[in-house]
Formats: sequence, C-alpha cells, structure tokens
Amino acid sequence: MTESISYARLFEPLAVRGQTLRNRVVMPPMVSLRGILSEDGRQWYEDRARGGVGLVIVEGTPLGLLVEETLPELRKLVGAVHAHGALIAIQLFTNGQPEPGTSFFEQAVPPHELTREELKGLIGHFGRAAAVCRKAGFDGVEPHGAHGYFLTRCFSPLENRRKDEYGGTVTNRMRTAVEVSRTIRSAIGDKMLLLYRHTPVEEAEGGYGLADTIRLSGALVKEGVDILDISPSHADRDGEYSEAVRLSTHVAVIGRGGLDEPDRAAAMIANHRADLVAVGRGLIADAEWPNKVREGRLGDIVKCTRCNEKCYGNLKKRIAIACTQWR
Repeated sequence: MTESISYARLFEPLAVRGQTLRNRVVMPPMVSLRGILSEDGRQWYEDRARGGVGLVIVEGTPLGLLVEETLPELRKLVGAVHAHGALIAIQLFTNGQPEPGTSFFEQAVPPHELTREELKGLIGHFGRAAAVCRKAGFDGVEPHGAHGYFLTRCFSPLENRRKDEYGGTVTNRMRTAVEVSRTIRSAIGDKMLLLYRHTPVEEAEGGYGLADTIRLSGALVKEGVDILDISPSHADRDGEYSEAVRLSTHVAVIGRGGLDEPDRAAAMIANHRADLVAVGRGLIADAEWPNKVREGRLGDIVKCTRCNEKCYGNLKKRIAIACTQWR
C-alpha cells in the first residue's frame, strides 16, 4: 500500500465541536500502572504526544481521584501533552485500582446491588469529576462503558436485573448511560469533547446485540456525545462494528483492533469504516509510531509481537507496563 493511497489519510485533521485533532491516530486508554499524577505517568503520555498522536485518551481514572486537590498535577499532565500538539481526554472510571490477585472484572460495580438513590448519586459523581477535568484543561472526557465494567453491566440484559426504570427494556437499560452523558455534558459545557466507550456486542447467549448498540448510540448523540469509541471484545479488524455505528449516528467514531499495522489503520479511514483509529499495543511498543508512519519510516517501527509478557503480564504482576521489544 503506497503512501498516496493510505498513509496521508491517517494524517488529515479532523474538526469536532470546534476543536481540531491534528490527525486520526488515537492513543486509547490503557492501564499503565505508572500513576497519572506522577512524573513517570506524565512522561508516559508526553512521549506518545511527542510521537505524533492526534488524541491521547488517559487511562481509566477513578472518579474519586478527579477532585480539586489533584488539580495541580492534572494540569501538569494536560500541559505536557498539549506542549507537543496533541489533544488530551481522560477516561472516567467508577472503579478503584484492583487489589493484587483480583481481576478488573471482579472489581466492577454490580448495578443491581445499588439502590436508586445510590445510582443517582453515582451519576452525579460523573458530573463532578468531569467538572474537575474541565478546570484542569482537558479537551474531553470519556465515560468507560465497555468490557464488562459498570456502564456495560447497566446496559446488559444478562447483568442488569433491576426492576425499576433503570432495568428491563432496552430504553430502561440505556438510561444510566444516557443520564451519565447528560450530566457530564452539563458539567463540561459546550466546548469540551464528550466521548463514550462502548463494546458493541455482548458475546454471550442472551446478551445485547448491534441493534441495541445502535439505539444506545443514537440516544447518546442526542445528549451531546461527539465521538463514539467502539471497543469490541475481540478485534474488529475489518471495522464492521465501527462502520455500522458511524453510518447510523453520523458522528465521529473510533475504530480499533489490530490497527498497529499501518496498512490496516489507513484502510479503516480510507474505506470510511471509522473516522479515527486507536493504536494501542503499537504505541506501547513504539511511542514514535505516528511520526514514523507519517515520515515513511515503516522499517524503523518497533513492532508489537503480541507476546503479552510485559504489557498484560506486568498488569497481572501489578507493576508498570513495558514491552519486550524495547532496546
């Protein structure tokens, strides 16, 4: 695939809600275990901004960490990314960091155990955290509605067993996500970006399907969501899910799944299956992935080998992620 066909499309700017992403490459939210308030954590994100991404989405951050007391360090993080020309959003996460020996999924909040008052309180907490992000200078926020976490479980007919207006029908099950998005938009005003991360299909018998996701996506857009971050449980290498959501909502969509292969990432944009591409493992292995692709230095890219040893492997050990390919 030649640059004229593909790679130039990856580096076209994209205007969304009055903001301009310099290109279509997104660093998706990935737990780094470096601490976003630490110097090490700032450096991690700054390196990827310097490496040429258009948008950095900071890893899932507990709502309780996004408070007035952490504003000075949050502002340093934002400044470090902005210094290199990238926009920065942050993923809002209901959970705390998992304890050693437990999985992230075991830490998810079961929505059917919350009283109505507790659920309303949690929705309000999203808004308060988002307001802090606005004060810190973030360009956007993204509630985490994917991969078995709280908002996913609220939407799931398998997980959500509520009998009130937040459970049962698709309309009821999407209500938490809709109210979270509405609350966040009210908190951040009209200028910040609102993203929403969602797993498009629940891959279990009786789970929600793509038609339900399209219905949810339309409702979220009505509440002011600008970018839908479509994150399947398994790699959507051909962009079928992201394309379906994009065509149904007419807002910007992030596609993901094996897109650290430049040809595949470029094809996703060229074939209109997504407006933005998430390069996850590729940016762990090589912070300069975007610059190298843009400059045609494909042979210089440090490639992820999918060994899982120091990325996912380190997560299981509760130490900062790294890559076996670093030299």
